[in-house]
Amino acid sequence: MLTDTSLREIKKARTKIALYEASLSLMEDKMFHEVMVEDICRKAEVSRVTFFKFYPKKEDVLVYFMRVWLTGRIIEIQRDHRRGFASIRYLLQKVAEQSHHMPGILPSLISFLAEMKMHPHLQELSQAEIKLLFPGNEEIGSATPDLYRFFLRSMNEAQEEGTLRQDVSAEDAVKILFTIFYGSYLTAQQYASADVIGFYEIHLRLLEHSSEE
Repeated sequence: MLTDTSLREIKKARTKIALYEASLSLMEDKMFHEVMVEDICRKAEVSRVTFFKFYPKKEDVLVYFMRVWLTGRIIEIQRDHRRGFASIRYLLQKVAEQSHHMPGILPSLISFLAEMKMHPHLQELSQAEIKLLFPGNEEIGSATPDLYRFFLRSMNEAQEEGTLRQDVSAEDAVKILFTIFYGSYLTAQQYASADVIGFYEIHLRLLEHSSEE
Protein backbone atom coordinates (compact mmCIF):
# COMPACT_ATOMS: atom_id res chain seq x y z
CA MET A 1 0.00 0.00 0.00
CA LEU A 2 1.18 3.52 -0.82
CA THR A 3 -1.34 5.36 1.34
CA ASP A 4 1.26 6.42 3.92
CA THR A 5 3.55 7.91 1.26
CA SER A 6 2.84 11.36 -0.13
CA LEU A 7 1.61 11.70 -3.71
CA ARG A 8 4.59 13.95 -4.43
CA GLU A 9 7.05 11.25 -3.33
CA ILE A 10 5.19 8.61 -5.32
CA LYS A 11 5.33 10.77 -8.45
CA LYS A 12 9.06 11.35 -8.00
CA ALA A 13 9.69 7.65 -7.49
CA ARG A 14 7.66 6.72 -10.57
CA THR A 15 9.62 9.18 -12.70
CA LYS A 16 12.96 7.85 -11.43
CA ILE A 17 11.91 4.25 -12.04
CA ALA A 18 10.59 5.17 -15.51
CA LEU A 19 14.02 6.55 -16.42
CA TYR A 20 15.68 3.41 -15.08
CA GLU A 21 13.34 1.14 -17.04
CA ALA A 22 13.80 3.22 -20.20
CA SER A 23 17.57 2.84 -19.83
CA LEU A 24 17.29 -0.94 -19.50
CA SER A 25 15.00 -1.25 -22.51
CA LEU A 26 17.54 0.66 -24.62
CA MET A 27 20.28 -1.71 -23.47
CA GLU A 28 18.61 -4.81 -24.86
CA ASP A 29 20.86 -4.60 -27.93
CA LYS A 30 23.45 -1.99 -26.89
CA MET A 31 26.29 -1.41 -24.47
CA PHE A 32 25.61 1.24 -21.83
CA HIS A 33 28.09 3.70 -23.32
CA GLU A 34 26.12 3.58 -26.57
CA VAL A 35 22.90 4.65 -24.85
CA MET A 36 22.47 8.42 -24.95
CA VAL A 37 20.78 10.42 -22.20
CA GLU A 38 18.62 12.05 -24.87
CA ASP A 39 17.34 8.63 -25.94
CA ILE A 40 16.52 7.69 -22.36
CA CYS A 41 14.65 10.95 -21.79
CA ARG A 42 12.75 10.60 -25.04
CA LYS A 43 11.64 7.08 -24.16
CA ALA A 44 10.65 8.05 -20.62
CA GLU A 45 9.13 11.32 -21.84
CA VAL A 46 11.01 13.54 -19.41
CA SER A 47 13.59 16.30 -19.77
CA ARG A 48 17.38 16.10 -19.42
CA VAL A 49 17.08 18.34 -16.36
CA THR A 50 14.80 15.76 -14.74
CA PHE A 51 17.16 12.92 -15.64
CA PHE A 52 20.14 14.59 -13.99
CA LYS A 53 18.04 15.49 -10.97
CA PHE A 54 17.63 11.79 -10.25
CA TYR A 55 20.91 10.53 -11.75
CA PRO A 56 23.68 13.15 -11.47
CA LYS A 57 25.84 10.97 -13.75
CA LYS A 58 24.59 8.65 -16.45
CA GLU A 59 26.56 5.83 -14.81
CA ASP A 60 24.38 6.19 -11.72
CA VAL A 61 21.75 4.25 -13.67
CA LEU A 62 24.10 1.25 -13.61
CA VAL A 63 24.52 1.56 -9.85
CA TYR A 64 20.73 1.78 -9.50
CA PHE A 65 20.41 -1.37 -11.59
CA MET A 66 22.80 -3.19 -9.26
CA ARG A 67 20.78 -2.05 -6.24
CA VAL A 68 17.39 -3.05 -7.66
CA TRP A 69 18.49 -6.28 -9.37
CA LEU A 70 20.46 -7.64 -6.42
CA THR A 71 17.68 -6.81 -3.96
CA GLY A 72 15.20 -8.65 -6.14
CA ARG A 73 17.35 -11.76 -6.18
CA ILE A 74 17.90 -11.66 -2.41
CA ILE A 75 14.13 -11.45 -1.90
CA GLU A 76 13.68 -14.54 -4.09
CA ILE A 77 16.46 -16.45 -2.33
CA GLN A 78 15.00 -15.75 1.10
CA ARG A 79 11.48 -16.57 -0.08
CA ASP A 80 12.64 -19.96 -1.35
CA HIS A 81 14.81 -20.63 1.75
CA ARG A 82 17.93 -21.24 -0.35
CA ARG A 83 21.24 -21.63 1.49
CA GLY A 84 24.91 -22.15 0.77
CA PHE A 85 25.78 -23.12 -2.77
CA ALA A 86 22.08 -23.24 -3.68
CA SER A 87 21.94 -19.46 -3.07
CA ILE A 88 25.05 -18.87 -5.16
CA ARG A 89 23.83 -21.04 -8.02
CA TYR A 90 20.49 -19.27 -8.06
CA LEU A 91 22.16 -15.86 -8.23
CA LEU A 92 24.50 -16.94 -11.04
CA GLN A 93 21.60 -18.53 -12.95
CA LYS A 94 19.81 -15.18 -12.83
CA VAL A 95 22.96 -13.41 -14.05
CA ALA A 96 23.09 -15.81 -17.01
CA GLU A 97 19.41 -15.22 -17.79
CA GLN A 98 19.85 -11.45 -17.54
CA SER A 99 22.84 -11.55 -19.87
CA HIS A 100 20.79 -13.52 -22.40
CA HIS A 101 18.01 -10.93 -22.45
CA MET A 102 20.34 -7.94 -22.08
CA PRO A 103 23.84 -8.88 -23.32
CA GLY A 104 25.34 -5.44 -22.73
CA ILE A 105 24.51 -5.04 -19.05
CA LEU A 106 27.22 -7.13 -17.35
CA PRO A 107 30.10 -6.04 -19.62
CA SER A 108 29.01 -2.44 -18.98
CA LEU A 109 29.00 -3.05 -15.24
CA ILE A 110 32.42 -4.70 -15.31
CA SER A 111 33.85 -1.85 -17.37
CA PHE A 112 32.32 0.70 -14.99
CA LEU A 113 33.70 -1.08 -11.91
CA ALA A 114 37.15 -1.31 -13.50
CA GLU A 115 37.15 2.43 -14.16
CA MET A 116 36.06 3.16 -10.58
CA LYS A 117 38.67 0.74 -9.18
CA MET A 118 36.18 -0.15 -6.47
CA HIS A 119 32.74 -1.55 -5.83
CA PRO A 120 30.31 1.39 -5.87
CA HIS A 121 28.30 2.43 -2.86
CA LEU A 122 24.74 1.36 -3.60
CA GLN A 123 22.35 4.18 -2.97
CA GLU A 124 19.51 4.20 -0.47
CA LEU A 125 16.01 4.07 -1.91
CA SER A 126 13.11 6.25 -0.82
CA GLN A 127 10.13 4.61 0.85
CA ALA A 128 8.10 5.30 -2.29
CA GLU A 129 10.69 3.57 -4.49
CA ILE A 130 10.81 0.57 -2.17
CA LYS A 131 7.03 0.20 -2.19
CA LEU A 132 6.83 0.51 -5.98
CA LEU A 133 9.76 -1.79 -6.72
CA PHE A 134 9.27 -4.44 -4.02
CA PRO A 135 5.58 -4.53 -3.07
CA GLY A 136 5.01 -6.90 -0.17
CA ASN A 137 8.76 -7.12 0.51
CA GLU A 138 9.42 -3.63 1.83
CA GLU A 139 11.48 -4.77 4.82
CA ILE A 140 14.05 -6.62 2.71
CA GLY A 141 13.82 -3.99 -0.02
CA SER A 142 14.75 -1.22 2.40
CA ALA A 143 18.06 -2.89 3.29
CA THR A 144 20.90 -1.95 0.93
CA PRO A 145 22.27 -5.23 -0.46
CA ASP A 146 25.92 -6.12 -0.02
CA LEU A 147 27.34 -8.73 -2.38
CA TYR A 148 30.29 -9.38 -0.08
CA ARG A 149 28.01 -10.13 2.87
CA PHE A 150 25.75 -12.28 0.71
CA PHE A 151 28.73 -14.34 -0.48
CA LEU A 152 30.14 -14.63 3.05
CA ARG A 153 26.83 -15.74 4.54
CA SER A 154 26.38 -18.32 1.78
CA MET A 155 29.89 -19.70 2.29
CA ASN A 156 29.44 -19.85 6.06
CA GLU A 157 26.27 -21.85 5.41
CA ALA A 158 28.13 -24.11 2.98
CA GLN A 159 30.81 -24.64 5.60
CA GLU A 160 28.16 -25.62 8.16
CA GLU A 161 26.59 -28.01 5.64
CA GLY A 162 29.97 -29.54 4.78
CA THR A 163 29.72 -28.58 1.09
CA LEU A 164 32.63 -26.11 1.06
CA ARG A 165 36.05 -27.65 0.47
CA GLN A 166 37.76 -28.18 3.80
CA ASP A 167 40.99 -26.57 2.61
CA VAL A 168 39.21 -23.32 1.64
CA SER A 169 38.11 -20.81 4.29
CA ALA A 170 34.83 -18.92 3.93
CA GLU A 171 36.76 -15.64 3.50
CA ASP A 172 38.92 -17.09 0.72
CA ALA A 173 35.82 -18.58 -0.91
CA VAL A 174 34.31 -15.08 -1.07
CA LYS A 175 37.33 -13.81 -3.00
CA ILE A 176 36.99 -16.72 -5.41
CA LEU A 177 33.26 -16.07 -5.81
CA PHE A 178 33.88 -12.46 -6.84
CA THR A 179 36.34 -13.77 -9.43
CA ILE A 180 33.76 -16.29 -10.63
CA PHE A 181 30.95 -13.72 -10.67
CA TYR A 182 32.77 -11.36 -13.03
CA GLY A 183 35.55 -13.47 -14.54
CA SER A 184 33.58 -16.53 -15.66
CA TYR A 185 31.24 -14.30 -17.63
CA LEU A 186 34.16 -12.72 -19.47
CA THR A 187 35.67 -16.16 -20.10
CA ALA A 188 32.40 -17.29 -21.67
CA GLN A 189 32.56 -14.23 -23.92
CA GLN A 190 36.16 -15.05 -24.88
CA TYR A 191 34.94 -18.47 -25.99
CA ALA A 192 31.98 -16.88 -27.80
CA SER A 193 29.76 -19.16 -25.75
CA ALA A 194 26.15 -18.50 -24.79
CA ASP A 195 26.46 -21.14 -22.04
CA VAL A 196 27.33 -18.65 -19.30
CA ILE A 197 25.95 -20.85 -16.53
CA GLY A 198 28.15 -23.70 -17.75
CA PHE A 199 31.25 -21.56 -17.21
CA TYR A 200 29.98 -20.56 -13.77
CA GLU A 201 29.41 -24.21 -12.89
CA ILE A 202 32.92 -25.31 -13.91
CA HIS A 203 34.43 -22.83 -11.46
CA LEU A 204 31.91 -23.39 -8.67
CA ARG A 205 32.74 -27.09 -8.58
CA LEU A 206 36.33 -26.17 -7.68
CA LEU A 207 35.00 -24.74 -4.40
CA GLU A 208 32.70 -27.58 -3.49
CA HIS A 209 33.56 -30.52 -1.29
CA SER A 210 32.98 -33.72 -3.21
CA SER A 211 31.36 -36.64 -1.41
CA GLU A 212 33.97 -38.84 -3.10
CA GLU A 213 36.85 -37.04 -1.42
